[in-house]
Amino acid sequence: MSPAQAQPTTSGPVTITADAMLNALPHPVIMIAPDGHVADANVAAEQFFESSIPMLRRNFLRDLVPFGSPLLTLVEQVRRSGSAVNEYKVDLATPRNPGERLVDLHVAPVTEYPGHVLVMLQERTIADKMDRQLTHRGAARSVIALAAMLAHEIKNPLSGIRGAAQLLEQSAADEDRQLTTLICDETDRIVKLVDRMEIFGDERPVEREPVNIHVILDHVKRLAQSGFARHIKFVEEYDPSLPPVLANRDQLIQVFLNLVKNATEAIGEEATDGEIQLTTAFRPGVRLAVPGTNARVSLPLEFCVRDNGPGVSEDLMPHLFDPFVTTKPTGSGLGLALVAKIVGDHGGIIECESQPRRTTFRVLMPVYNGGGGVDDTAPAAERSRS
Repeated sequence: MSPAQAQPTTSGPVTITADAMLNALPHPVIMIAPDGHVADANVAAEQFFESSIPMLRRNFLRDLVPFGSPLLTLVEQVRRSGSAVNEYKVDLATPRNPGERLVDLHVAPVTEYPGHVLVMLQERTIADKMDRQLTHRGAARSVIALAAMLAHEIKNPLSGIRGAAQLLEQSAADEDRQLTTLICDETDRIVKLVDRMEIFGDERPVEREPVNIHVILDHVKRLAQSGFARHIKFVEEYDPSLPPVLANRDQLIQVFLNLVKNATEAIGEEATDGEIQLTTAFRPGVRLAVPGTNARVSLPLEFCVRDNGPGVSEDLMPHLFDPFVTTKPTGSGLGLALVAKIVGDHGGIIECESQPRRTTFRVLMPVYNGGGGVDDTAPAAERSRS
């Protein structure tokens, strides 16, 4: 930061400024002046507040956080007491990026500059996403076992029931044939449901190749606009420099077609201003530990499907990717569970953030390393974005 930049530390022949060290941090750091305006910030703060450092310097802290935010009180407390304080799990949704954004706050005085306060934000989002993702995968495994049982125990008796109904139809009176037709239709519907569930039990490795996500999204958009999303306006915000993702093309189409279809149904057929945004971005620094190992995987590729529908109810959010959870009268509740399984099989995670007129499904995926696998560290890709 600027006040400290004039005081570099030396390590041998290399001179390291405070700015360089702060900009290397993955956590947003801002310095607040005595009058409450932002004196300086690091690069991570630019990404968090979605504003450049020169623009941040033109704002007061109260302009960047929700009205009555606990952060404002903490800054004043630190300024009065002269000692550092921590606060955990604070919702710091910003006017630019609304919705729940839980962070841990670390606020400390800057003794060299009286009245100045340093604030570091540590986002809890990724840790919470991993916890929920493990829950989704556990739910998917339970569906796998259930699918195997259903396939064996239900499909065979259903074929016998349908055959018996067809035999009865031959000798039934006209008024009774409606009942036999109903039996056949309902058995066919159950068989289709079981067939969909059997997909969860398919553990065979899928064929993957480097895929351009923008080709996938354009294909999904054309399919949607030619059918169920004729009345929806699509907005595209793509990063054209994104590297490819190692994936199965057909499965990625299935993922995003399902997400777009859900967004369309959430908006509704009567909406006159329905809009779906398809966005892609590179988010360096997103690294997650692989459960059960010491490996860490970089997930810098971010693909989002955002709609302006009414949003997802709070009681449904924790169970959104669980099987058989749906708000649709005729829905099976397997669509998002299958999406979570496919994304997980590709080494990624999916998360939903929702509020009225802004629901976002965010898919984070690893980068293809050019050698037949995914990049577990992605240093070159991250350096190209720094």
